Amino acid sequence: MPPNVQVRPTQQTAVGMLAEERPRSYALVGLVMILLVTCIVYWPAMHGDALWDDDAHLTRPELQSLNGLYRIWFEPGATQQYYPLLHSAFWFESKLWGDSVCGYHLISLFWHLVSVLLVYAILSKLKIPGALFAAAIFALHPAMVESVAWISEQKNTLSAVFYLSALLVYLEFDESRRGTTYALSLALFVLALLTKTVTATLPAALLLIFWWKRGRLSWKSDLRPLVPFFLLGAIGGTITAWVERTLVGAHGAEYDLAILQRGLLAGRVVWFYLAKLFVPTDLIFIYPRWTIDPRQWWQWVFPLAAIVVLVSLWIVRRKWRGPLAGVLYFCGTLVPALGFVNVYPFRYSYVADHFQYLASLGIIVLAAGGAARLVAIAPLKIRPLAFTYCAAMVALLAVLTWYQAHLYSDPFTLYQATLERNPGSSLIHNNLGVIYGDHDEPDEALAQFKTALALNSRNAEAHNNLAIAVSRRGQLEEAIEHSRAAVSLDTDNAGFLNTLAMVLVRNGRFAEASEYAKRSLQRRPENAEAHYNLAKALAGIHDTAGALAHFGEAVRIRPDAAVIHNEFGELLLQTEQPQRALEEFAATLYLDQSTVSAYLGLAQSLRRLNRLSEAYEVAERGIKAAKANGREADAKPIEEWLQHNRAKQ
Repeated sequence: MPPNVQVRPTQQTAVGMLAEERPRSYALVGLVMILLVTCIVYWPAMHGDALWDDDAHLTRPELQSLNGLYRIWFEPGATQQYYPLLHSAFWFESKLWGDSVCGYHLISLFWHLVSVLLVYAILSKLKIPGALFAAAIFALHPAMVESVAWISEQKNTLSAVFYLSALLVYLEFDESRRGTTYALSLALFVLALLTKTVTATLPAALLLIFWWKRGRLSWKSDLRPLVPFFLLGAIGGTITAWVERTLVGAHGAEYDLAILQRGLLAGRVVWFYLAKLFVPTDLIFIYPRWTIDPRQWWQWVFPLAAIVVLVSLWIVRRKWRGPLAGVLYFCGTLVPALGFVNVYPFRYSYVADHFQYLASLGIIVLAAGGAARLVAIAPLKIRPLAFTYCAAMVALLAVLTWYQAHLYSDPFTLYQATLERNPGSSLIHNNLGVIYGDHDEPDEALAQFKTALALNSRNAEAHNNLAIAVSRRGQLEEAIEHSRAAVSLDTDNAGFLNTLAMVLVRNGRFAEASEYAKRSLQRRPENAEAHYNLAKALAGIHDTAGALAHFGEAVRIRPDAAVIHNEFGELLLQTEQPQRALEEFAATLYLDQSTVSAYLGLAQSLRRLNRLSEAYEVAERGIKAAKANGREADAKPIEEWLQHNRAKQ
């Protein structure tokens, strides 16, 4: 990882940020400045709303109980990805600040700041020059914004803390050989794997560091202690690959690449990330998806150039081991994202800024250390100029990061900026459609979903969202058509199966709807919406007992869903269970006093329990509530019921 450089102590006083050794007070002031500037430049993103798949990563209501925490650990598929420590962190965060996204953003920034401190501590322990400079670049490089500002990528910032902590502690073990230190490093590595398994590359990174330090590797002192790390990393990587393929959905035509294509892809990916580190402009949330074609000669340039560079660095390794170590760390840490293993985001793009969050350290440290070496051998009179140049570069990175963070201030801004540079992104058009739908702009939402499908007819999410949108307009046949398309493209997606069940229920096709709702529940047994749709479907085919059971499950999982309480109460009233119906209608009105039909249901329940005065009082409240909201038509059934019952009395 680090460059093979040494700087004489007598040269350090003028080196400033690039120095290897400096007074502790100087380093402390520098670190405090870096952390403060980092907080300032990231502040525009701290109030940004949830993006793309954040809702799927954050703890769903059915997982917010202690049983939900148990499921996070022991039920693969209960969460978006099987990273139980990450989702446990989200679970605890949901208890702290609920739906407030600011809290999630702040904790992601906090983990990033901790990682910056750990990077400095590691480089200082290794006596690598330019440690403070490298920490500043890592803290303020705009390529890190996606990892810090996107809530879902808290798995990057949190796993980095465990990864870097494990690395730092293992370096201490390498010196002391104490068993407790070794055990602590191994435990931290396990925590890193449980947060994100890209950290499985840690033992290989440690071997690179030892080779850089000593010029050789020893089986007894270097390799053998890391065998458990390699085994645990292999197990974690295998589990993640299985989850990505079978549970997340990283399979299908989008992933059908021959081994030759994957090699071409890997070469291009490496150069792409390297370019973004040195020229961090035109950073995009979703990059265009490349076409990998071995018949195009220019695509061979990338892997061949990478091979030439590696061979050249190998040749000069006896004189300079640092450059080879840094490049190998960069490429090795990128291995999970090079295309040899399928990951879900490849469906949309083969590259993403957050994929190089840890890998970037190889190049950052190499560049910072190289700058320190040049300053150390430069004449004294030009060293202040070198310091000024490096300070200006850090300032430029801070400005670029501040600008990039502004894009994450809200999803609409981010998606619009993405479309300016990648107008062919079907995913972003779909996401914009969701935003328009949430803001009650159905025409704009429909237009975006249709554009998304015009760009990519295999966009299952766009089919699913379009099905929901047109069903709200009563276009049920079209809704069923798009919903079936979504299910055919992703047959195991619980959400898509539930949407199809919903639109079939609305179309009165109850028997068929019940089958899809059951399939959805097989994938997500604690899905309240699927229980709700199954209950309605079973009620439609006169399976009253089954409908009551699934309504009961739905309200158990989602006690905050007024509409489910209300329809459960209506079925209970139909089955002559007025006391239970009363409880459900009361729960409905507690949650949403504008649900006019619940007033009528509560009044009817009270009437059947011979609580006449209370029934009439509730009916009158319902009439007032309906008229206060301009819903006179909804007030009429209550008025008619009230007149009829008072006349009978």
